[in-house]
Amino acid sequence: MNLRRPAPTADDLALPSTARIYDYLLGGHENYKVDRQAAKDMVATVPDSPTAVRSNRAFLYRAVRFLAGEAGVTQFLDIGSGLPTQLNVHQVAHGVSPRAHVVYVDYDPLVNAFGNALMSTTDTVSFARRDLRYPGEILADQQVRELIDFDRPVAVLLIAMLQFIDESEDPHGIVGQLIEALPSGSYIAISHVLDDPRTRAIADIQERANTHPWTPRPAGRIRHFFDGLELVEPGLTVACRWRPDPDTPMLERPADLPILLNPDGTEQDVDWLLAGIGRKP
Repeated sequence: MNLRRPAPTADDLALPSTARIYDYLLGGHENYKVDRQAAKDMVATVPDSPTAVRSNRAFLYRAVRFLAGEAGVTQFLDIGSGLPTQLNVHQVAHGVSPRAHVVYVDYDPLVNAFGNALMSTTDTVSFARRDLRYPGEILADQQVRELIDFDRPVAVLLIAMLQFIDESEDPHGIVGQLIEALPSGSYIAISHVLDDPRTRAIADIQERANTHPWTPRPAGRIRHFFDGLELVEPGLTVACRWRPDPDTPMLERPADLPILLNPDGTEQDVDWLLAGIGRKP
C-alpha cells in the first residue's frame, strides 16, 4: 500500500490528532492546544463542523442500539474508535445487551493508552492497537480473537473512518476483506463525509495543519462500500436522517450559515455525512 502517513507514535503529540480534534468538537477534554487550534480553524472555515460531528456521533448511538436490539448482535468491532468519550459503544450496547462483547481498534497510541485504562475493569471490552489499512492484522489480533467469535454474527463499525483511507490504499478492497471474514447475519455500519465544498475546504485545512487528511467521496463511491450487503432501511442517507429518534428534532441550518447548493441546484443538507448499515446475507 502507498501509505500517505505512517501510524502516529508517542512523539507526535506536537501535531494535531484527528481523534483529539473529534474529542474537542464533541466537548471532551482529552485534547491539546494544537488540536483545539486545528478544530477552531475548521469551524472558522466550515461553521457547521460541530453540528456534523455531533450528528455522526448520534448516528453511532442509534446504530448500536439497532444492532444490539432489533438485529440481536452481541459482538462489536469498532475500528477507528477514537478516544473514549461520553457514552461509548460498549455502554450503549450494554444498555440493551449487558454481556455484549466490544473490541475497540485504533492505531493511535494515545487512544490505546486511554482505552486500556478505561476498560481494564471489564472482561467484555478490550482495545487492540491496529491499523484499518491492514485488515488481516485486525482479524488475527489476539485481543480481537479473545472476545469476538467469527462463527457468530459480528457488527463492524466504521464510523467516519473510511475517508481517512486514500484511494491508492484501496478502501473498497479493505472493506471487502472485512466482509469476507464475517459470517452470514453480520452487519457493517458506515458513515463517511460527502464530497462537497465544505468537506474539501476541511481537507485543505488538514493538509496545512499536518494532520491526517481525509478523502471526501461522492455518494456513489460511498454506496460501493455496501456491495454484496443488504442495506437496512432507510438505506444510505445523511446521518441525521438514519432512523432519527422521535423525540429528537432534525438538524436545522443555523440562521447565520450560508446556503450552499449541490451541482444540480438543490440545497445542501446541513449534515455532510452519509450513513448506512448493511447486512451480510
